[in-house]
Amino acid sequence: MQIPLFPLSTVLFPGGPLPLRIFETRYVDMIGDRMRKNAPFGVVLIREGTEAGEATTFAVGTLARITDFYQGSDGLLGVTAIGGQRFRITTASRQSDGLKVAEVELIPDEQRTPLSPEYRPLADMLSGVLDDLGRLYADLDRELDDTGWVTHRFLEILPIDLGQKQHCLEQGDPVARMRLVQEALNVVRGPAEDR
Repeated sequence: MQIPLFPLSTVLFPGGPLPLRIFETRYVDMIGDRMRKNAPFGVVLIREGTEAGEATTFAVGTLARITDFYQGSDGLLGVTAIGGQRFRITTASRQSDGLKVAEVELIPDEQRTPLSPEYRPLADMLSGVLDDLGRLYADLDRELDDTGWVTHRFLEILPIDLGQKQHCLEQGDPVARMRLVQEALNVVRGPAEDR
């Protein structure tokens, strides 16, 4: 599968929203092409470089599908996308317009992991936080009984180091992600975890 890449200073998780403001011609053209074809593009975290310049990226990213677009009052194109399946870059090249394209292999979706009762308070906390975040999360189907979905949403909004977020995206282990979320939230371990 060949896709255009959008290197960003953020990690997109499966099922997560991604608001973008597009100003570079190569990305305006790419977004137009993806909308016409109803096709995804790839979001990858920048390892070195900048969003507006040359950048090297991590090899694992997430497909993104456009769900909404608008023209801002400043004339810039605004886009909202949603994260899909994870992928691994096998080869990458740069087009003459500077757009990076890649051959990728899709990474199988995680198995659904029912949320353990001990994590229910975290899911309830997340639900309230998503309500407070407003429009960006308003239309998401909430899967508060799935450990993977809950941890992905927390990792999107918590101020965790980007390297840790990327590691969580790559490993695909929802239980390990939940432990990181607990640490980030300074959650006191309960008796069930001490056994």
